Amino acid sequence: QLQAFGGGLVQAGGSLRLSCAASGRTFSSSAVGWFRQAPGEERELVASLTNSGVEEYADFVKGRFILSRDITKDTVFLQMNSLKPEDTAVYYCNTLPPRSWGQGTQVTVSS
Repeated sequence: QLQAFGGGLVQAGGSLRLSCAASGRTFSSSAVGWFRQAPGEERELVASLTNSGVEEYADFVKGRFILSRDITKDTVFLQMNSLKPEDTAVYYCNTLPPRSWGQGTQVTVSS
């Protein structure tokens, strides 16, 4: 499972950097994605990175979020800038296609 870290409370317009790491296995050759789930909503894909390095972003985060990967540390990051209250959600990372879901991290953006 992949575990997400780095969430917190931030004011609108602020930034956070989330990290994603695996427990017990490497995922450096896998496509990965960041997802989020707000209360009462379905889980949605926020950003993805193929194993050939192609990045894709949902329209609602395009230009604000940046996904990156450090292969040497087997870690994936999500830099979130210009955060909005509607970005409030639990954020998860997973391989693509998704396997079992690990720990997410809560991001709360206050207005």
